[in-house]
Amino acid sequence: MIEEAAKLLARSRFAIAFTGAGISAESGVPTFRGFNGLWKKHRPEELATPEAFRKDPHLVWSFYRWRMGLIRNAKPNRAHYALAELEEMGILKAVITQNVDDLHREAGSRRIIELHGNIFRVRCTSCSYRENLKESGRLDEFLEEKDLPKCPECGSLLRPDVVWFGEPLPRKTLEEAFKLAERADLVLVIGTSGVVYPAAYIPQIVKETGGKVIEVNPEESGITPIADVFLRCPAGEAMEKLMERVRRLM
Repeated sequence: MIEEAAKLLARSRFAIAFTGAGISAESGVPTFRGFNGLWKKHRPEELATPEAFRKDPHLVWSFYRWRMGLIRNAKPNRAHYALAELEEMGILKAVITQNVDDLHREAGSRRIIELHGNIFRVRCTSCSYRENLKESGRLDEFLEEKDLPKCPECGSLLRPDVVWFGEPLPRKTLEEAFKLAERADLVLVIGTSGVVYPAAYIPQIVKETGGKVIEVNPEESGITPIADVFLRCPAGEAMEKLMERVRRLM
């Protein structure tokens, strides 16, 4: 199966990747359902909503500052680096991710479509101000603050620049992802359940327009029935083996 996947990748003219939480598992990024301890009295899903933010922004910001602190210590793993290498080789044209952990960018991927936002970005609740705290060098300072963060341009409350439960995906971002899927002759699906829509349409679009679907997942998912090749394996291990064969074919 690895050999077949490698040949499909090496022959591809416009491959894309579609990634979910599973690709970051090896990096130790905690999922929402993995949180406990300090937050055991709260369901994380109840903190990541517009309603929770309106009701108690202090609580929501405490949760997100804590979460930022955990995720910033994570490092890209073999799967993240493999996708960056595939892009460098000219095979992979874009990474479409459901993750907010910024690990694709840290690994060196350049064209990244972040469907659910980025945990290290903040945006104003009133104006168009946005800031990436890692890029601006303000992350440490921001995490140490206790007060609610305010917009430096208009003074309104800042919020995490992520998609919360009950919010739609950004229209332009989703449209860009769908257009890439329509152009793609192959999609490499890594670590996603394939049941969260509309994002889960992406592999289906590739399949319906005649492209190939390679899935990497330790368990079967909503994508498995349409996969041309299913690599039942953790992301890092599968991608390392896949890259060994792709390099030989190029």
